Amino acid sequence: MHEDAARFLSQPVEAQPGSPLRVAVYSRIAEAIRNNLLTPGSMLPTETELGSDMRVSRTVVREALMLLEEDGLIRARRGVGRFVADTLPRIGIERIRPFEEVLGGPGQHLEIKRIQVVRQPASEFAAPGVGVEPGSDVWLWESVLIRDGEPVAHLQENVSAQPVRLGKAAAAPLEIDDDGGTTLLASLNKRFGRVLGPGECQIGLSQVGPSRAKLLDLRAPDPVLVLTQYVRHANRPFYLAKCLIADRAGHLSVMQSLQS
Repeated sequence: MHEDAARFLSQPVEAQPGSPLRVAVYSRIAEAIRNNLLTPGSMLPTETELGSDMRVSRTVVREALMLLEEDGLIRARRGVGRFVADTLPRIGIERIRPFEEVLGGPGQHLEIKRIQVVRQPASEFAAPGVGVEPGSDVWLWESVLIRDGEPVAHLQENVSAQPVRLGKAAAAPLEIDDDGGTTLLASLNKRFGRVLGPGECQIGLSQVGPSRAKLLDLRAPDPVLVLTQYVRHANRPFYLAKCLIADRAGHLSVMQSLQS
């Protein structure tokens, strides 16, 4: 690892109020990747080395690396190590749906259990997805989706807290009333109509990890499907969501549309 990257990573890491330390570690490594201090295809230090350099536990480092892999910034090669992705994730052009529509079905009762609604600084992952600079204020809605009494998904939705114009309303800071019964994207659609889009949903696999395992009644190493939604408005990134879906959710349908 280049000494500039080592010097950057070894600076003290502090969590933002209300945000876990793994997010601060994630943001530090992500920033090093996006600033090309950790170059595409290069091998990352081990969990132990990163923990020692950043003065955090190996467990915190492992959770941060898991998030980086989920978000497409790094890749793991079994028996070899972790590497910076050759190309960073892109934001694409397909239609998307609120997750209660993705996971719900006829005859099924889907409940949205809200974990938190908080205004906080945007992480290195969230910032480009919602069209702001890292550290700018964004809204985070965190929820667990419960279907027929069983938790099937953990959902984190982000949207900019900066002034924005939606529909015919004048530009203003986005304030969405949380009725506790819908996802953020469904609430936006309900308030402003379906003015958002286009968007893209990326699909990946990961382990749930210890903190989210408790919310989904799983074991930390259990596999989950990771759906990452990007939505644009006025041709700019606007909304970002990451949904971890347990295998008990069963089959999911994929909707596609033809474009001429």
